[in-house]
Amino acid sequence: MLRHLSAGGFLSHCRWNSLLESMLSGVPMIAWPMYAEKKMNATMLTEEVGVAARPKVVPTKAAVGREEIEMMVRKVMEGQEGKAMRARVKELKISGEKALSEDGSFTAVSHLAKECIMNSQCQKVKAL
Repeated sequence: MLRHLSAGGFLSHCRWNSLLESMLSGVPMIAWPMYAEKKMNATMLTEEVGVAARPKVVPTKAAVGREEIEMMVRKVMEGQEGKAMRARVKELKISGEKALSEDGSFTAVSHLAKECIMNSQCQKVKAL
């Protein structure tokens, strides 16, 4: 669904698989972490990677107001900040596609892992 051309943004709870899917689809996010490591993931997406916006929680209600949600949607889909997020996530999409390609780094690491497993099994057989 995220790869559909009409997907202009993704409201994410910041679990790792959701983040990867969004980035590999080239879709910027609104980071809405719930608990545990998801807050760290949200911080990374917004402050370091620059592919997400994060709403402010009203401290007295521990909730996010509808005005804030509207502002986040506009932030991701419009203006210079949204344009920058979309450009950055497109770069990550291209990078991810290269890593997953036949000659990519993910494939190379997979081959290396298989070689290590095979070598360790060969060492065990030789020891017998």
